[in-house]
Amino acid sequence: MGFLSVLSFAHKQIEGRLAPGDMAVDATVGTGADTVFLAKAAGPKGRVFGFDIQEQALRLAEERISREPAGGMASVSLFLASHALMTAYIPPECRGRIGAVMFNLGYLPAADADKLIITKTDSTLEALEAAFSLLRPKGIITAVLYPGHAGGAAEAEAVTAWAAGLPQGACQTVMYRQLQRSDAPYVIAIEKKR
Repeated sequence: MGFLSVLSFAHKQIEGRLAPGDMAVDATVGTGADTVFLAKAAGPKGRVFGFDIQEQALRLAEERISREPAGGMASVSLFLASHALMTAYIPPECRGRIGAVMFNLGYLPAADADKLIITKTDSTLEALEAAFSLLRPKGIITAVLYPGHAGGAAEAEAVTAWAAGLPQGACQTVMYRQLQRSDAPYVIAIEKKR
């Protein structure tokens, strides 16, 4: 048995922390794979909020969601908006109660997508700050980083520095990374303590 892929590692970290009835955020909806994962983990009494700046991403996610059996997933609200604006869209009563926030940075992984539309360092750092403020105690943020594409290395470096600078009293952070390839994707996970 080999190591988990970065996406499987991110999912594994969330599986143990997100319970049925919880609320979660997919900060970068993409094709909806993480949205569906979170909606299944949160179950029919949970809620998932998803954000993407591309209409194509939201359409792909809606198609993926529609293929799932009815009744087994959380309600999903998708927003055509930057992840940096998540606190403006998530209802006030949900703040401080979010169990998991997933980031899968980079570009939309669809065959016909414009690969020049990528997540940007400034808005990603704003979104991470917002996500941390929304978490409940023992809630988790996972960020899959892709240093191998144009703009990805600078974003990955900035996110890594941000996570490393978080106070130990407030959270703990871990990194899952292949050390022999500097351009390989990797995951940072942040668990809020209080």
